[in-house]
Amino acid sequence: MTDPTQGPRFFQDPYPTYAAMRSRCPVQSVPTGSDGRISYLVTGYAEAREALGDPRLSKDTAAFFAGKGSRRRLHPAVAHTMLASDPPRHTRLRKLVTKTFTTGAVTQLRPFIARVTDELLDQWPVGERFDFVAGLAAPLPVIVICELLGVPEGDRPDVQRWSGELFAAAKPDVIDAASHSMADYMAGLIAAKRLAPGGALLDRLISARDGNDRLSEEELVSLAVLLLVAGHETTTNFLGNAALALLQRPAELDHLRKNPDDVPAVLDELLRFDSPVSTATFRFTTEAVTLGGTDIPAGVPVLVALGAANRDPERFPSPDLLDLDRNAASHLSFGHGIHRCVGAPLAKAEAEIALRAVLTRFPGIRLAVPPDRLDWRHTRLVRGLVSLPVLA
Repeated sequence: MTDPTQGPRFFQDPYPTYAAMRSRCPVQSVPTGSDGRISYLVTGYAEAREALGDPRLSKDTAAFFAGKGSRRRLHPAVAHTMLASDPPRHTRLRKLVTKTFTTGAVTQLRPFIARVTDELLDQWPVGERFDFVAGLAAPLPVIVICELLGVPEGDRPDVQRWSGELFAAAKPDVIDAASHSMADYMAGLIAAKRLAPGGALLDRLISARDGNDRLSEEELVSLAVLLLVAGHETTTNFLGNAALALLQRPAELDHLRKNPDDVPAVLDELLRFDSPVSTATFRFTTEAVTLGGTDIPAGVPVLVALGAANRDPERFPSPDLLDLDRNAASHLSFGHGIHRCVGAPLAKAEAEIALRAVLTRFPGIRLAVPPDRLDWRHTRLVRGLVSLPVLA
């Protein structure tokens, strides 16, 4: 049995593969690695939503890999994040984070996001080919999340490099090394902030309390790494995927160019159409589960393909059509249930401000290469472009 969700053709366009798998069965086994192990891949919307909210699907990766003799050496702060935990630990951590990562904090960041966007667009060469990803989609989110956390400007290139390396597909040594670099850096930054407190999110996490409860040092490092990585890698992909979807559809692009105030209303459809997170992070069954008519034994990984679920025709008619009038608020790109992305308002704010600015300042923007020449990241976890050459 071969894994249909691997290989260049899949990474270029996974949706035909997902559709074929879903039409056979919305939940089916796929090989994991070359040693005969299997996982279960969920491609249907109803089944994905059910799986994301099922407490029998654990996210406690430490419990899953305990005793399995893994040779990985991920830093504990990266391996045991809030995202890789279950209640009651997850409930406690999420409550403390939610106290600091508020809608108000995002609202206060909007002028900064707009200023950084304009500064980046000021560097775009008019009439010449350039890379939308390198010129906007990659730097904007990392600058914003670093500003939010209080990472000094001079340290941001290193932080961005380590974050990228954490997603290095099929390079476990690179991922493990990056996890230590990132965690060690964050531990040092937290120590510095204890000596000289400021007003950034990281400072608020250090002082956050829920009664007598507060974050331990390891929890602080872990949350800082999680917020930083999750706070910009996915937004980079969101911006690139959204831009490509519009650049391939002149009518939709022209509509938003003429009606930039409509940008906030179409973000959910852009997220649904090409999700920046293709497969939700690791889950495994703690007991036997029946999902979508498929019996899944205890102790096996379950991969929830958010990108596939968002293209399920049972939930979204004509799912391969980008319909800017569609009500797509029920998409699963930010997940569902207790692990739904805490940074969703920030990602949407960045996308709204960035796309509106690009359409206003560069109304003639267009693709510089055929879509089939674009290079996509070779990982099933996230869906994002390596680069997006454009002309403006």
